[in-house]
Amino acid sequence: MKKILLTGATGYIGKRMINVITEQGYKVVCCSRDISRFSKPTGIDHDLIEIIEVDFLEEETLKHIPKDISGAYYLMHSMSTSGDYEESEKICAQNFVSAVEKTECEHIIYLSGLVNQKELSKHLNSRLNVEKILIESKIPATVLRAGIIIGSGSASFEIIRDLVEKLPIMITPKWLTTKCQPIGIANVLDFLIFTLFKKETYRKSFDIGCDDVLTYKEILLGFAKARDLKRIIITLPVMTPKLSSYWLYFITSTTYSLASSLVGSMKIEVVCNKESLSEIRKITGVQPFSYELSLQRTLAKIQANEIRSSWKDSFVSSRNDSSLKEFIEVPHFGCFKDVRSDKFDDRERCLDRVFGLGGNNGWYGQSLWKIRGYMDVMVGGPGLRRGRTHPLQLHEGDALDFWRVLYANREEGKLILFAEMKLPGEAWLMFKLYKGKLWQKAVFRPKGLWGRLYWYSVLPFHGLIFKGMVRKLAADY
Repeated sequence: MKKILLTGATGYIGKRMINVITEQGYKVVCCSRDISRFSKPTGIDHDLIEIIEVDFLEEETLKHIPKDISGAYYLMHSMSTSGDYEESEKICAQNFVSAVEKTECEHIIYLSGLVNQKELSKHLNSRLNVEKILIESKIPATVLRAGIIIGSGSASFEIIRDLVEKLPIMITPKWLTTKCQPIGIANVLDFLIFTLFKKETYRKSFDIGCDDVLTYKEILLGFAKARDLKRIIITLPVMTPKLSSYWLYFITSTTYSLASSLVGSMKIEVVCNKESLSEIRKITGVQPFSYELSLQRTLAKIQANEIRSSWKDSFVSSRNDSSLKEFIEVPHFGCFKDVRSDKFDDRERCLDRVFGLGGNNGWYGQSLWKIRGYMDVMVGGPGLRRGRTHPLQLHEGDALDFWRVLYANREEGKLILFAEMKLPGEAWLMFKLYKGKLWQKAVFRPKGLWGRLYWYSVLPFHGLIFKGMVRKLAADY
């Protein structure tokens, strides 16, 4: 059985590719910088999944890559993790090539962005530089270039969704008249898998997209039509890139750094080369859905709660780029704690309430949580905007509003959350069902004097929030 190396396995595309690769009869070797963020997907023979911890910025971790891999997917991007992501992406690509060239790998596939214009944004120029590194490697590489990806949980789609559903009237930047060529997530996955080991694609780049070439304004109005919403869009030429980035940040669930990178790219047309698109369609046999059909399929998945992955669950939306393993052990010394417990009425119903916290389900003491969320957004944090990927299920590494899931084990009756809100310290929230009671522990490790002042300033609200929350979670009075 052939082994396929999958980088970016905890990312939006990578999570979905695990299923796709195994369905084709391959074993998938999943790379993750932090194994604690990786949870094996359900419905797959776990013998077909191997997990290795690799950070392509740390050369000593590359030794974990097996020598007997046959193919490799390069699905890593760093545009929202730091200001110098171009250099980071370059180093990652070089280290990836260096490591994979020492294996039995026959083919590399890279998902890039559409780069057909002479002037490129910083984000797209970085993608092009990575392409060159991969194409020049000793192992044949194929580059697939995509524009906006329409799929439940994709960053592009979630921004479209937030804008249309929140704003009946939009005063927008002039880049909304820029043309783009979207593609559905199902078609992206098809192109990725059906390109593997196709020798006629070796050392070449191909554009992938549907037949629809639309402006971003038409993209938004198309979504409004699909949702049966009446929307008015007015474009203004006076909004600078910085203002546009803030506009996206405050209206949508994206981070400011990601918004800034996306705005830079949205000023540039991302339209497929017709010959390139035609060629890859003939080779793979993939005929992409229209934008309208991709929207319908995506909205149906959301309605059925079948969101397999979300950009919010990756490092991209984190407060920092640290490994979750650093925080999995909730500290005791030098910390402030708020510990409460209450008898639960029924174990399963109590677990439903605990594992259903956040997102559209809300929090007990919702108005105070909302105020805290607004405060977090104003200082550059995620606030409550990220929501949750699934309304009932939680997995390690999932984003949950301004928390990150560190540990989630329903059978054990235990959930640990780590705060990604802006704080003068570090915070944990833990729930545990034990001996007929639900135990709730909030832990805060302050940083300096400001951290201690923060704890005492919010202490009066703890009685309102935490006392009421444990009571409501334990028993639905």
